[in-house]
Amino acid sequence: MAKKKINRRERRERTKIKKLCGLCELGGKKVVPALAIVLLCIFGILFMKRCGKKPPVRAKVVLHSSLAGKWYAADANTLSEQIATFFQNAEVEPKNNVIGLILPHAGYDFSGQTAACGLKTTDKKYKRIIVMGPSHNPYLAMEEVLSVPRVTHYETLLGQIPLDVEFIDKLLKYSAFQNIPQAHKYEHGVQEHSVQIELPLLQHSRKDFKLVPIVAGSCSPETISKAGAILKSLVDRETLVIASSDFVHYGPRFRYVPFTENIPEQIRKLDMEAYELIKALDYKGFLEYRRKTGATICGYIPIAILLSMLDKPAEAELIKYATSGELTGDFSNSVSYLSAAFSGKWQNHPEIEPQNAELTEEDKKQLLTLARQSIIYALEKRRVPQASDLNVAISDGMREPRAAFVTLKKNSQLRGCIGDIFPQRSLYKSVLINAINAGFRDRRFSPVTITECNDITIEISALTAPEPIASPDEIRIGIDGIVLNKDGQSAVFLPQVAPEQDWDVNQMLTRLSLKAGLPEDAWKEGANFLAFQAIVFGEEE
Repeated sequence: MAKKKINRRERRERTKIKKLCGLCELGGKKVVPALAIVLLCIFGILFMKRCGKKPPVRAKVVLHSSLAGKWYAADANTLSEQIATFFQNAEVEPKNNVIGLILPHAGYDFSGQTAACGLKTTDKKYKRIIVMGPSHNPYLAMEEVLSVPRVTHYETLLGQIPLDVEFIDKLLKYSAFQNIPQAHKYEHGVQEHSVQIELPLLQHSRKDFKLVPIVAGSCSPETISKAGAILKSLVDRETLVIASSDFVHYGPRFRYVPFTENIPEQIRKLDMEAYELIKALDYKGFLEYRRKTGATICGYIPIAILLSMLDKPAEAELIKYATSGELTGDFSNSVSYLSAAFSGKWQNHPEIEPQNAELTEEDKKQLLTLARQSIIYALEKRRVPQASDLNVAISDGMREPRAAFVTLKKNSQLRGCIGDIFPQRSLYKSVLINAINAGFRDRRFSPVTITECNDITIEISALTAPEPIASPDEIRIGIDGIVLNKDGQSAVFLPQVAPEQDWDVNQMLTRLSLKAGLPEDAWKEGANFLAFQAIVFGEEE
């Protein structure tokens, strides 16, 4: 039998272990047995780490970009030639220590040249590139939260980009960062492009980097500051951070017409006043300027997060500025494009300890009150209330981003049930909105009436963030809620559904397939599953 080949590193480690077994001396004296045992253990562990099996590789999950043929060419060769031309025409010299960029995200015919100029400012190699863009989807109400996808690769016409899954796992420990799959898609009415549009440009200009795509919802200054501090504590000197944003959107099409004379000059003035605050690294001043002027800078939140991460003496430089009005000769509707580069060094900051507040019994009581009062208010006032209208105390635990289902029962029979699966808003807002939805928008039932309110009991399920599971064998009846996805169809059961119906796993998945509009055995092949848990509490308790 042939001997197994041993490499030099393995041979050195084995030699060290042999010596520690009594064949060596330290300081001219033989090692005492106790010390030898301790050292043997230490070197044994190191040997196993170095020479043992590697940890299992995460299953490959690819997110496909759908922008080809819409925002840029549908053919890979045509796209590559267009991007190469952008870089050839970019009269820009590389700058030292570029750690951040602002790049536009319109169609390449409009903003591609401006973006290429920004990217050409650096020839440094980065191991990680973070791209933050805003959510443009009005139907996906992301509030006080930023989404990062749980996938391993992003694919465009130019190939696949690996994601920095370890970095993303760290981000997902913080409640401000969540995995909201719809936030990253450009399909089925959800048309988010702000991150995807940068990727072919990066693929052309950079090699061997890992991507961290982030889509930001509407965030308060407090959440912006928190997100910036978290990112700042995790980045290193081989990280590039890109804020994806167009600047002022002028004209009736964008519902922004603050002036009607000297339009090109006035647009430039608005943009340059915003840039002066960016240059000063003043994210609070930048946010206030946007609030006061109403300047339609779509990626103002990613820009503010990037600015909050930067420490002086970091410096900003305007690289290129253009407008669609200049390109088309028509300023009746015009969008501005700006690229800027930030030079400096990321400082070493200790990682911030994740702090996710737990729900107390008082929180649960207040959430049930919030749900009931929301339904009554909507019946009486004919509009959706704000939490401030309902005289309910909102604790820190209720403000954490968290998904919730609200279930209504009448005489122990289901009367309505609607909720969120992914945590895209604060828990109290999810409860408020879904109490209204369960009462009036569940298509299986007629709207709740005021005379029914005393006969209805409310149950709330506060969910954990859904996580992918490898197979149905991992499902725990009564503990796990399940989301089934297949062929663009999906359905969900809460953890309590299967035990209430006395189903086993197979029966539950059969019913779940039917609920998704699929054949009853669709779950057996080609489906993928997400599992979540829930804290369930209700008025009957």
